[in-house]
Amino acid sequence: MKRKMFVAAAALACAASLLAAGCGGEKKADNVIKIGVVSEMTGGSATYGNSVVNGMKLAQKELNAAGGVLGKKIELIVADSKSEPAEAANAMSKLVNQDKVPLVSGLFTSSSAIAACNISEAAKIPYLATGATNPTVTLTKDGKTKPNTFRICFIDPFQGTVGANFVLNELKMKKAAVFIDNSSDYSKGLSAFFKQAFTKGGGQIVSEEAYLQKDTDFKAVLTKIKATNPEVIYAPGYYEEIGKIVKQARELGINVPFVGGDGWDSPKMQEIAGNAALNNTFFTNHYSADADTPESKAFVAAYEKEYKQRPDACGVLGYDSMKLMADAIKRAGAADSAKISKALSETKNFKAVTGETSLNEKHDAVKSAVIIEFKDGKQVFRATVKP
Repeated sequence: MKRKMFVAAAALACAASLLAAGCGGEKKADNVIKIGVVSEMTGGSATYGNSVVNGMKLAQKELNAAGGVLGKKIELIVADSKSEPAEAANAMSKLVNQDKVPLVSGLFTSSSAIAACNISEAAKIPYLATGATNPTVTLTKDGKTKPNTFRICFIDPFQGTVGANFVLNELKMKKAAVFIDNSSDYSKGLSAFFKQAFTKGGGQIVSEEAYLQKDTDFKAVLTKIKATNPEVIYAPGYYEEIGKIVKQARELGINVPFVGGDGWDSPKMQEIAGNAALNNTFFTNHYSADADTPESKAFVAAYEKEYKQRPDACGVLGYDSMKLMADAIKRAGAADSAKISKALSETKNFKAVTGETSLNEKHDAVKSAVIIEFKDGKQVFRATVKP
């Protein structure tokens, strides 16, 4: 009898323990808001993705230290896009279908963002792109706004126009060659908007050539460009190829200015091109660490303390994305996907480190851009251009 009573008591205690553990698990889940992140953690665009995640983790740390959002802690679930559009779609599918996140952010490259948001739109999960600037990211094929896709960055029509006006009005140059990454939606779109604004402003496109991602030898094409005697070369691509292009151009005696877009912003640019080759090059960007605002100074200090390095634009866009998502969840009043999408669509005058940001009817961010110049391997703030 005693043995039976002991076994029964043990079984009861075990059941109670399991029940408590289950309740504890549910309680923990109830106290957490999961946010998915699709990011280029490996592959040819890995410096972008790692910086984005660094910025998000810094914002997550600050938010959780201040009590979280709606009294709950933020938990990030990161999925690697491997710098490939197909892998970005796979990563998004994992987050929305397996991890069941109510909200996703990330991706700096437009081709990957376009592939990924097809998945999140089908699942009716809000997605906030960090650096994908091609206009079609937030638009359907017939030009309608995707209901659940947004971005924290400005778009290429604005960025391309800023680049063109800088060449015309600041560099005082009227003859440009354009060198395009023909495998990139980002590069093709940005070059199209540059050409449109440049020719409208009285400029002339004297040469237009193309390359593909992962090409390494550009000297034959650069020689063709050199023969057209451009005053400036517009090259809107990503750092891996652009670093090689600038280096090889200088070796061929092409010393005219190079101008590009935000895809240039990576410490790898200096490693690949070399400091001397990057002199007399400029690019449009979302942010400068030299910006003289209280928000920027506080962010730079916190980022440098956390990571022992100066933040790039990808890092600050990741930070701003996390802070905007937290703000949207607060305004939504719940971690509910439909309510968060509505809150994001109503974003007005959000105080981001990259500048005051509103989302328009196309879910694009309306905000300023900056011009960055390379001087002896350092990025130097040149100007701010308002939309």
